[in-house]
Amino acid sequence: MKGFGTDEDVILMLLAARSNDQRQQIKAAYKKAYGKDLVSVLKSELGGLLESLIVALMTPPTSYDASQLHMALKGVGTDDEVLIEILASRTGEQIKEIIKVYKKEFGGKLEKDVCGDTSGHYQKLLVILLQGSREEGVDEGKIEKDAKDLYAAGEGKFGTDEEKFITILGNRSAEHLRAVFDAYRKLSGSDIEDSIKGETTGNLENLLLAVVKCAKSVPEYFAEGLYKSMRRAGTDDDTLMRIMVSRSEVDMLDIRASFKKMYGASLYSTIQEDTSGDYQKALLYLCGGND
Repeated sequence: MKGFGTDEDVILMLLAARSNDQRQQIKAAYKKAYGKDLVSVLKSELGGLLESLIVALMTPPTSYDASQLHMALKGVGTDDEVLIEILASRTGEQIKEIIKVYKKEFGGKLEKDVCGDTSGHYQKLLVILLQGSREEGVDEGKIEKDAKDLYAAGEGKFGTDEEKFITILGNRSAEHLRAVFDAYRKLSGSDIEDSIKGETTGNLENLLLAVVKCAKSVPEYFAEGLYKSMRRAGTDDDTLMRIMVSRSEVDMLDIRASFKKMYGASLYSTIQEDTSGDYQKALLYLCGGND
């Protein structure tokens, strides 16, 4: 970065191809050696999407999730897509850590801020997810009952008993829910997703579907999110960046495999077709390889 112009290639190679832990060490060493905050220097050297992506990569994962939630809640209107994506896909432990970091960095309670911005059954389910206390394992004795309760709460009655959906989908373990979804299909002849789409609308529908998809397969949930972020008129760079940054060290290989299986194209080549320049290069580093 010293001197005239910026060597973006070196910055990309040094930062995008490292783990977040290594980036934090580089940041600390840079401050020690040059007395400057590396993130501030990067911001002054870069611009646009590349700057946003590199700054995201320089943020520890839990802080990144907390800051994404804070941005989704503050100001006019709420970015429900971000709330749904993060709260439906993170583990209970991760959610508890996010709550701590949110309080430390933004001085507020995440649950209180969520409640201030949402309402109704949608809010209730978000609050349950914020507890980060899903049950463990599979309760064989409850599988049939849960499937019947879901059927009775939705397709089996006039009107919908949202409370039942919220309680079962918000509290049971992913393994248990997968068994319930199988039982539900046998019982009703349709998938739980179809029932949710027929019985609910808006944010509640989107959140319930996200919870179901994450219980079935988190990598498939994110593969779909990435596909949607790119395969429409104009790229949804916020979503593309958020998923690539937050999953790059978690389950990117599984996401790549799911993407290939679901869409018949590699994630790598899809990113190549949809983005350009140094921003594209950085995303491809995060993707890791062509399938």
